[in-house]
Amino acid sequence: MKEEQKYHVVFFAGGETRDDKFNVFTGNLIEFLSKIFEDNFSLIKGIYFRYPMFNVAWGLNHAQYLMKEPGKNPITSAAIRQIIPENKNSNTTLIILSSSAGSIIAAQTACYLVNENIKHNYYINPFHLVLGTNFISKDSDLFKTLIRHQEDGRIGQIIFDELQDEGDSVYQTGGTTRGEAWLNAFGLILPWFSRKFSPPSFLNTHPVKGHLHRRRSQSMKKVEEFIDIIFVRNNIAGDYFRKRAFDLLSGNVTGKNNQNC
Repeated sequence: MKEEQKYHVVFFAGGETRDDKFNVFTGNLIEFLSKIFEDNFSLIKGIYFRYPMFNVAWGLNHAQYLMKEPGKNPITSAAIRQIIPENKNSNTTLIILSSSAGSIIAAQTACYLVNENIKHNYYINPFHLVLGTNFISKDSDLFKTLIRHQEDGRIGQIIFDELQDEGDSVYQTGGTTRGEAWLNAFGLILPWFSRKFSPPSFLNTHPVKGHLHRRRSQSMKKVEEFIDIIFVRNNIAGDYFRKRAFDLLSGNVTGKNNQNC
C-alpha cells in the first residue's frame, strides 16, 4: 500500500449467507473487495444461522432499537472480536460494509464499537459505515443513534440512501417497533393479502419475475454499482483504493458467477 493512511474493510453479508456459501452478489462482491484491498479486507464470520429465514428474523427483531447488552449476544460479540485491532490506538480507518439483513448486525455492532472505543481507545480515527439494500427505518431509534454518533464525530461517513434499490419494497420495512417489522414481513411474503405491498412475493426468487430484492441478489450489475458508489463516487477509502476500484471496474473484471462462490 502506497499511501500513509491505512484502511481495513469488513463485510457483513446478507441473510442468504453462510461462512462458506454465498449468492451471486455476495460471492462476487467478496471477490472484488479481496482484489481491491487484499489483506486489508475480511468477511465477518460466525454470525450466520444455518437457515436464511433465521438471519432475516434476527434482523426483523433488532432493526428498531439499540441492543442493551450486545457483549452478551453471540452474534454481535462474535462480530466485535473480528473488528477490534490487536493493538490499541490503531491509526487504521475501519470501514464497516454491509448488505440486506447483514446491515442490521452491522448497525448494532457499530453502536457497540462506538461504546467500546470510548472505553478502550481501539481506533484513533472515526470509522465509516455502509448500510446497503437494508430494511432499517430512518425513523427508528437505531438509525437515529447512528446519526447521533456521527454528529459526535465517532462515526465518519454513513452511506445509506445511495445503496437502496429504487422500487425495492424491503426499504425501511424494519419500522420503529418489532410488531411493525413483522407485519411488514408478512405483507412482503403474502402481498395478495396486503394493502401496502404488491406482488411478487419476497419468497419469489425467479430471475425475471421474482421480487426485486431477490433478483438483485443474483446480479453482477449490483456488485459493480456497490463498488462504484462506495469507493469511486464517495471515495470512502481514499484516492489509492479509489483508483484500484476504478481500474477493476474499468477492466470489466468479473468474478465467479455461481451460487457457491
